[in-house]
Amino acid sequence: MTERLRVREIDDDEGRRLVRIVRRGAGSVVTWRRAQMVLLSAQGMDVPAIAKVAFTSEDRVRDVIRNFNADGFGSLYPKYKGGRPPKFTPVQRREIKKIAKSKPAEHDLPFSAWSLAKLADFLVAEGAVDDISHEGLRMLLRREGVTFQRLKTWKASKDPQFAEKKARVEQLYAIADREVTPEPGDPEVIFCVDLCRYRDYAEGQAAGSCRRGRLARCGSA
Repeated sequence: MTERLRVREIDDDEGRRLVRIVRRGAGSVVTWRRAQMVLLSAQGMDVPAIAKVAFTSEDRVRDVIRNFNADGFGSLYPKYKGGRPPKFTPVQRREIKKIAKSKPAEHDLPFSAWSLAKLADFLVAEGAVDDISHEGLRMLLRREGVTFQRLKTWKASKDPQFAEKKARVEQLYAIADREVTPEPGDPEVIFCVDLCRYRDYAEGQAAGSCRRGRLARCGSA
């Protein structure tokens, strides 16, 4: 039975260095990917599982592990001829833009939207580019007119009485602000808790948009 390939034993300093490279996520994507594979192997993950996580082939994972075992951290850094990464050709730029404007699901990826890190990782894994930094990718996409924006999500309540409760809460706000006259059975004292957060949700206002005066009146009612 063939012995399972795994990274050599690494000490605490080497482990911390690998974690810093993976967590920082800056600079070369190739270095980040190689460090991720080595770290996963050191944590006991086998080659097939690492290949799935890294969206690459098992042979590629084996090469990275063997190179690290032989050359250490020097094997994590790509060696460019001429001292700097090559510029991207027009064909490469078109491919990068095409993939950036596509949906991850179109490539059978388990997430709904691209981030710079995920896109850069995928571009290298697919061979669209040999290497690219996150900042370099961001600048390239900006020049090509492609931008990433933070996703905004909305959540709907599953409470069947949500509309009724929401209307009652808004009525109490109106009473506290003296916008309506209390009816028989309405409370004489009203305490409003987390007013800004509720109004941001109910009215779609920007965070911090509640006026201090209104908050103070509700809080002291």
